[in-house]
Amino acid sequence: MLFKRKQELECPAIAKSPGAVEVLRVWAVPGAPQQFSLRPTWKDPAAWGLMLADLAHHAAKAYAAEGWSEAEVFERIIAGLKAEIESPTDSPS
Repeated sequence: MLFKRKQELECPAIAKSPGAVEVLRVWAVPGAPQQFSLRPTWKDPAAWGLMLADLAHHAAKAYAAEGWSEAEVFERIIAGLKAEIESPTDSPS
């Protein structure tokens, strides 16, 4: 089974802060490309790189909480990111 959970995630507390905006939403289905909705929020696009790095660290910690090696998971995430950048499996639309 590729996916363990099928419901929406809960909004974090920061979502209720004045001025907070949702910048990215991702949906996935087994055997199909992910679907993204995003808002180009920041003036400097490099902020997306910072967010992607933070996301990789948070994902590694989430896997670690389920018994995986955080360092190995992080390395695997970076390997997948590098592979997709170097040889994309699809084109954004």
